Amino acid sequence: MNKKLLTLILFITIFAGAVQLVMAQDDSVEDECLAEGSMATEEAVEAADNSDVSFHIILPNARGDRSFIDSAAAGAERAIAELGVEGFIVETAGVQEHDAAVRRAVQEEPNLVITIAVDAAIVEEIVDEFPDQMFAAQESFFPVPPEYDNLAYFTINTHENSYLAGIAAGMLSRTGKVGVVGGGDFPGINQFVYGYEEGVVAACPDCEVVVSYIGGSNPFSDPVRAKEIALGMYEDDVDIIYQVAGRSGEGVLEAASETGNFAIGVDSNQDDTYPGTVIVSAMKRVDNAVFSFVESVVNDSFTTGETVGGMAEGFAGLSWDVGVCSRTFDEYGPEDMVEKLPEVRAAIATAREQILAGEIEVRNALAEAS
Repeated sequence: MNKKLLTLILFITIFAGAVQLVMAQDDSVEDECLAEGSMATEEAVEAADNSDVSFHIILPNARGDRSFIDSAAAGAERAIAELGVEGFIVETAGVQEHDAAVRRAVQEEPNLVITIAVDAAIVEEIVDEFPDQMFAAQESFFPVPPEYDNLAYFTINTHENSYLAGIAAGMLSRTGKVGVVGGGDFPGINQFVYGYEEGVVAACPDCEVVVSYIGGSNPFSDPVRAKEIALGMYEDDVDIIYQVAGRSGEGVLEAASETGNFAIGVDSNQDDTYPGTVIVSAMKRVDNAVFSFVESVVNDSFTTGETVGGMAEGFAGLSWDVGVCSRTFDEYGPEDMVEKLPEVRAAIATAREQILAGEIEVRNALAEAS
């Protein structure tokens, strides 16, 4: 009897375990980043010799923002390493140096001068003054589309991946109240803000989205002000803030960490900045834009005017996506939120497919402005 009973108990245990495993598999969604080969890296290829091609890139501030400036510099470094060109990365100390820095670059007569977040009026003035010099502009928002025979510029659509980040915030918020801290109230920033708001509401119709802008003369270089704003939001029951403020956004991330709340990063992968605090980052691939500018010169395919790219073209996405595959929050985030991540990623995957298929149309502040 004891032997039979033991056998019966063992059978029931194995059967129950098998049922539980099947249920777990049915309820789970495969993490595409864990699929075989998803993290494979390409073997290093020796760069071609294009040393006769040169470029200068003008950064709006010094490197170290862990956001779009660092992303732009990374794109330039990749172009130098992979394309075998001669490149010069110029770090400025702010707006007051932009005009002079661009003009000094022109005097060196490179094949291409790339400007990052230089005021559109400065770009247009210099482009018009030097018609024989090729220019590329990124992060400059032109009130009227410029038409010059020597200027190329990328418009990276970030409303769609911001929508996906909003889904994450809406599904993971414990308080039902989330926020955004933007650099300034203008279309280039509201493209992030509006998309995020729509994503939050789609995932959590009852959630409230609080929006605040830093403003002032240096909205993207004032982490102290950004931290003050974020602390006020967190005190008011906001538990997740999307920062869209360049270097200023570091203040938001710091406030989230200090108060035990959460944030969403922007432009670059900021998940490791404060592990367990930054849930995900909505990446704007300025690095890919910079690389593409230089590559077009090397390939003799430089095209003036506007080029638009977004998720479909690989210029926007999330740090969770294949190719980056950040899983920092899975490792360091609180258990109750980490348990929800498979469900959150499944919802994001569905929304991404619907956006790319045109079934979801996300509000685009840049399109509205133009």
